[in-house]
Amino acid sequence: MSLPIDIDTFAGTPLTREPFPFLMVPRFVKPEAMAAINADYPLVAHPGSFPLPTLKFGPAFRNFIEAIQGPEFTRAVSEKFGISLEGKPTMVTARGVSAARDGQIHTDSRTKIITVLIYMNNAWEAAGGRLRLLRGPDNLEDVIAEVPPDEGTLVIFKNQPNAWHGFHSFAGPRRVIQLNWVTGLDVVKREQTRHRVSAFFKRLMGKPVQPLM
Repeated sequence: MSLPIDIDTFAGTPLTREPFPFLMVPRFVKPEAMAAINADYPLVAHPGSFPLPTLKFGPAFRNFIEAIQGPEFTRAVSEKFGISLEGKPTMVTARGVSAARDGQIHTDSRTKIITVLIYMNNAWEAAGGRLRLLRGPDNLEDVIAEVPPDEGTLVIFKNQPNAWHGFHSFAGPRRVIQLNWVTGLDVVKREQTRHRVSAFFKRLMGKPVQPLM
């Protein structure tokens, strides 16, 4: 079975090294695979990140997740960033909805070695919701690169103290998969527990966001 992701294009895309290492790959998810993956995407009707063990999804989505956690992509990421990821566990969460409060400028936890974001939306027309990689923590306009969250686009970066990112407010459907290689299994267990508790209260207190027509 052929992979639903374009590892060759990823491998051939140059890494930007300053001010922190990152790269983007439009259509990293192969166009011919998008429809089936999106049809099998888990129903995530509340804002927030949800660990995959808390979600239900179909086989095409499962195959996609197995591909991004698989040895071919892991090897390509290791070679691209010059980091050994052998034996490093992975953690995957899914989002389906963005709340107006989301997108504040931040860096990721130091327990995350590499962050991968893969967007699973159609062509993105909204001004908000476009991830921005930033030079500092104070200004969303101090942009290194802007990532439209559409049609299988991937952005990947090495977690560093200066790997700032955020986006202008957007409320509505916004599908994104986050994959991290992390420092140990204890991180996976702790983060999944935290996300499970958070997801429970989000479902309890929040109202589902209706899909855009």
